[in-house]
Amino acid sequence: MAEAHAPVLPSFAQLHAPASWRAIDFLSDLHLSEATPRTFAALATHLRCTEADAVFILGDLFEVWVGDDARHEGFEAECTAMLSEASAHRFIAFMAGNRDFLVGAQMLKECGIVHLADPTVLIAFDQRLLLSHGDALCLSDVAYQRFRTQVRSAQWQQAFLAQPLRERRLAAAQMRAESQAVKMRQRPGEWFDVDVAETRRWLTHASATRLVHGHTHVPARHPMSPNLVRYVLSDWDYDHPAGATRADVLRWRPEGFSRLAPAAAH
Repeated sequence: MAEAHAPVLPSFAQLHAPASWRAIDFLSDLHLSEATPRTFAALATHLRCTEADAVFILGDLFEVWVGDDARHEGFEAECTAMLSEASAHRFIAFMAGNRDFLVGAQMLKECGIVHLADPTVLIAFDQRLLLSHGDALCLSDVAYQRFRTQVRSAQWQQAFLAQPLRERRLAAAQMRAESQAVKMRQRPGEWFDVDVAETRRWLTHASATRLVHGHTHVPARHPMSPNLVRYVLSDWDYDHPAGATRADVLRWRPEGFSRLAPAAAH
């Protein structure tokens, strides 16, 4: 039997926080779309009213993003205006997720948002914190990892973005429907989680003891060893009354981490 090889380690980008920062917010998996007006409003209020010096959005800000040329019309234009207003008042950073990996440099520059590579080591409060969306660590989801490799390639993205905007929207809707169908067939407990051994390997090579990630929609604090911990971010959903509203923010201060509800308007 051939010996299994560990995945190739990614590059670990670094970002140094200014010494003046005293609080940093982390959030992810808002899945914004025209169908989520309450979630959109909650994010806009939080970005406007939070006491944090910086907000880091770790992927899946949008339910889908089909290219930066979409930002000039409709719901995407509303998002661009909201993010531009927020970045005028505080540092906003964005890391791509599995739904919005086509957010590009044009969009981020226009909105005044800093791009984060996945993964990135944030150096703040004399500590090193590893940040990731989390999907690259879900190694047991073999079909998704194969798909992820395909759509993250420059060749695939160039071919997709060369299509007319309307065709891209239709293709994205079809991919979303197929993904939802797969989820509907899954039973409780069958959701894929990050690979613990690979997560430990990432932390070791990043010289960090803590990881913050999203993607799995199961917010929790997971000790992985006496010295290694991962924090999973909540998804946000204010628009589906069948279940309780879901949304929290992970805040990092020099004294540690806390979870809190999104900021409300004053």
